Amino acid sequence: MTRIDGRKQDELRPVEIIPNINKFAEGSCLIRCGNTHVLCTASVEDRPPRHVPEGEGWVTAEYSMLPRANRERSRRDISKLKLNGRSAEIQRLIGRALRSVVDMKKLGPWNITIDCDVLQGDGGTRTASITGGFVSMMLAFRKMMEAGQLAEYPISGYVAAVSAGIVDDVPLLDLCYEEDSAAMVDLNCVMDDQGRLIEIQGTGEERPFTLDEQRQLVELCEKGIRRLQAVQKEILGV
Repeated sequence: MTRIDGRKQDELRPVEIIPNINKFAEGSCLIRCGNTHVLCTASVEDRPPRHVPEGEGWVTAEYSMLPRANRERSRRDISKLKLNGRSAEIQRLIGRALRSVVDMKKLGPWNITIDCDVLQGDGGTRTASITGGFVSMMLAFRKMMEAGQLAEYPISGYVAAVSAGIVDDVPLLDLCYEEDSAAMVDLNCVMDDQGRLIEIQGTGEERPFTLDEQRQLVELCEKGIRRLQAVQKEILGV
């Protein structure tokens, strides 16, 4: 099939990560995946949540879309006096993904908050937030190392995420908005740089899907995630 932007079935949208985009945050980047643009910042505080064992740290995330990130203006959460359910689910996903590769004992008594603000959404905002959020977290860790707040990087690997889906019975990587809206099956995948799965979110939007189709989609995601992690490592100088 011919994709709306002319890409191959297993091709990512153009990816760009601009580091240190925020003057004040300990770590930050702007990630662009096609027409999806997300500002990610990492803030360091010496107040881990109460549930964290003494001497250990924590990583959490917050996610939101600016009112004109979409084709029509959306109301800010503050105007509704509660967090949007979709935003709450996505920020929990981002936090889980990033914590999966952080050693909280090595992090020590620090709390890292990753803020992911969608400036423009064209599909894949949650996966772009994870990929960019990891870069901003690593930049914060680098600053902490330079300040003597960390003895070593408290991570076990790199994390990135991407979407895939089935449109007109064809598996496709990295869906844009039009493809996502028409998808029979939608799947988001988070992996580390050893090819290990961290989380899969798959939904039969218009029909059930088979285990073989799930395998095809995960394999597409693995290919895309390897490319995203190469971009992360290039930006971070690894």
